[in-house]
Order: sequence, then C-alpha cells, then structure tokens
Amino acid sequence: MSKDNITAAIDVGTTKVCTLVGDYDRDGVVQILGIGISPSRGLRKGMVVNIDETVESIAESVEKAERSSGCKIVSAQVGIAGGHISSLNNRGVVAVNRSDRIIGDDDVARAMESARTINIPSNREIIHIIPRSYTIDGQDGVKNPVGMYGFRLDVEAHIVTGAVTSIQNLTKCVQKVGVEVEDLVLQPIASAESVLTEEEKEMGVVLADIGGGTTDIGVFIEGAIWHTSVLPIAGHHLSNDIAIGLRTPFSVAEEIKARYGHAFPSAIDPDAKIDVATFGAEGTRPILTRHLSEIIEARIEEILELILVEIKRSGYEGLLPAGLVLTGGTANLPGIEALAKEVTQSPVRVGFPIGIGG
Repeated sequence: MSKDNITAAIDVGTTKVCTLVGDYDRDGVVQILGIGISPSRGLRKGMVVNIDETVESIAESVEKAERSSGCKIVSAQVGIAGGHISSLNNRGVVAVNRSDRIIGDDDVARAMESARTINIPSNREIIHIIPRSYTIDGQDGVKNPVGMYGFRLDVEAHIVTGAVTSIQNLTKCVQKVGVEVEDLVLQPIASAESVLTEEEKEMGVVLADIGGGTTDIGVFIEGAIWHTSVLPIAGHHLSNDIAIGLRTPFSVAEEIKARYGHAFPSAIDPDAKIDVATFGAEGTRPILTRHLSEIIEARIEEILELILVEIKRSGYEGLLPAGLVLTGGTANLPGIEALAKEVTQSPVRVGFPIGIGG
C-alpha cells in the first residue's frame, strides 16, 4: 500500500469478489477507506476453474476499491476457502535453552517449528499454523509463555493445509492484477476475527460462514481455534433448488431469493403470491410465497444438519455453550436464525462486523 498503516484485503468468493482498503486510527480500530465489489466469474465452490475470468473479476473489484479509497493497492491479504482445505491439531515440544530458564521468543518459535513437523503429501501445503495453548513443565492453559520460568515448553497448534494447485492458481490470479499476496488467510478465521466476541471464543462457539459456493466452519474454544473445515454446499445450491422447483431461470431464482426469500415458512402469509418468470413463451405465473419458503427451508435445514455432523466429527460438540454464529451472504435470509435455533437446539445469532468504522 501507499502508506505504512494502510492495508488491503481481497476476498475471492464464488459469488462475488470483495476488496477492502482500511486504515488504523489512534485507538487501533480499523477505519474502512474504500470498498470494491464485483460479480465473481471463473470460480466454482471457492476454487479457480477459469484463470482469465477470475483475473477480470479481481481486477474490477480492486479498481473500484482504489477509486473509492484514493489509494493504489500494491499488496493485500487474500482470503482462501474451498473443499480442498483440511485441518489437524499437533503438539510441539522443546527444552528451554537459556541458563536462567526464562522462556523467550526464540523458544516459542522453536516449539512452533516442532509442531510443524508433520507428514503431509507433496501436493498439499501448510497455510496456517496457529498456537492453541502452551504447557510449561506440565502446567497447561498458558496463553503467552514469554517471560515465564520453565525447563520444557509444549505447544498445541492448529494446522490448516490446502491443495498446492488451488493455492497457486488463486495466488497467480491476484498477482496477474498487479497485486502481491502478503498472506493467505483462511476465510472462517478472517470472519471470526470480525464477528465473534472474545467471550464467545472463550466459552466455545461455532462460526458458520455460508457463502455462495461453500460453507466455512470454525470451532473456537478457550479463546483459540480448535477445528476448521469447508463444506461444498451453500447459497448457490439454494438458488438451484428454487430454479428447479419453480421451473424458472437461475438468474430469476437468485433475484426472487434475495427479494422474497424466507427460511421459516410458518412466518409467511399462506395466501401471499408473487409472479415468477418461466421458461419459454409463458411469461410469468403466480406462485405461493410459502412454497418458495418451503424450498428454501429444506436446503437450509440440510446445510445446518451438515454443520452439526461436522461439529460431531470434530469431537467438540459438548464444549460449545455459546452455540452457533451465522455469517456470509446466505445468513441475510429472513427467518434463518429461528430455523437454526429449531434445528440445532442451541443459541444462534447472525454475526455482523464489530469494532470497525468508516
């Protein structure tokens, strides 16, 4: 970026590409200076399938953000997701080297490097290695060991990996626009930083970012991330169900989902109707709004049930009293919060960015 304290972020999603330019004020709060949103082309389920179309979408988004912020974007943090993402937890152990046995930054770095030594296939790459907690001579639950006394330092780390081809294709697309990739950030981790409170992360909470092509899941316990995964099902499947169920073009299905969509049929007037465009020369035909809502409800229920299966698979289902926080474009559907509470039988809220101005 053109100034030291200005930063940029690019979220290359299945539905849209969003570029943000922000600046830190004196209190450390991010002030948004500019934003650029463009329709996404060339991506499927969060992964690049057409480089030229993806480059065009990114370029359009970056140009809009530069125009609205008045800043030239030369580097950015880039969000990554997709079905190729997987995660695991690993432990690293080192002896404290210093004669006074005071743990320093170098000891922490060696412990993290020790945790990194895992066997992964040559076609996969580590995206993140995040410390969950530290243990000093058997005393666990340490958040920051630097400056503490000890002989042995253990770290529990959460490691996120992705397919090399998917990572390289996304990086190449951003670089072709003339923007250097400062770092790749897993999208549920970025979303969590924006919408979760410290108390929720400490108590135990699940974040579900339901986008266009993927649903990104993050499990947070004791203030740290314990599990991440990406489900290849999201808002596009919803629009496809509407298009098939109402026999209407996909673009029309997207529009009526945004204008009339509701995830809780019992909240809809049973006699309310809307006119829906159809294929061929028929023009439009009336359909019950509740019928549209029933189609949406069925797919949202499936997504929520898959989230529950993933939580159960993680092994942390009994450690999440703060429940579920929904975010992403599909979380804007009216009635989704009520439906999620009914399906999951736990606290649910729709998350919005906190601690951001501008």
